[in-house]
Amino acid sequence: MAYTIDLSGRVAFITGASGGLGAQFATTLAKAGATVVLASRRMDRLKDLRAQLESEGFQAHVVQLDVTSTSSVAKAIEHAENEVGPIDILINNSGVSTTQKIQDVIQEDFDFVFNTNVRGAFFVAQEVGKRMLGRAMGLEKDNFPGARIINIASVAGLRVLPQIGLYAMSKAAVIQMTKAMALEWGRFGINVNAICPGYIDTDINHHHWSTEKGQKLIQMLPRKRVGTPKDLDALIVLLSSEQSHFVNGAIITADDGFAL
Repeated sequence: MAYTIDLSGRVAFITGASGGLGAQFATTLAKAGATVVLASRRMDRLKDLRAQLESEGFQAHVVQLDVTSTSSVAKAIEHAENEVGPIDILINNSGVSTTQKIQDVIQEDFDFVFNTNVRGAFFVAQEVGKRMLGRAMGLEKDNFPGARIINIASVAGLRVLPQIGLYAMSKAAVIQMTKAMALEWGRFGINVNAICPGYIDTDINHHHWSTEKGQKLIQMLPRKRVGTPKDLDALIVLLSSEQSHFVNGAIITADDGFAL
């Protein structure tokens, strides 16, 4: 007998949905039945993705979001819930990086990475989490179906890699943030987990893999290959579902064995 996961009736809010992993997460959750809210600064790309999903019969909405602005975060989430209802699933995916040695990092570099990857991720999760807590402890508590927050960290948060030390530090913070939120919110039916992807081929880095440095890096990987966004599909759907109710505070690597 086939086993399926149905997210019908659930609302998923995906940050950084304008491309790369975020766009794939949104597409995957929509195909699993969820109503998806696509959030990013780049509205043109969000609208293109929405049109694509709607043409295939899925429900998608867009909202402009700058995770480095707490007022933008509050406004975007308020708008989303007014439009489609309470958020059941948060995919906390927005992230940026720089490539440089530690001694070359200046304050602007530090702020650029940490404002998005740590500060932004925290206040998005906090804003959504407070609303989830309100439902869990309020009038809806007897019928609260549980909620899911999935923070997208990185294998770099577990294994420091050369010249992306600043990025690695930020993702290590996301991992600890995940554990803290899981510890405090799990008792209310809000499960908080993190995925740590390894090297994934996306539209942002696709050109790199054909370069000399990219090929050299591939040869260092356990199976001499990089992943694709689709390689995370099953994991993102499982962690978003009711079937993952016993998974809380988990830090799950999806890196083809690179961190071993």
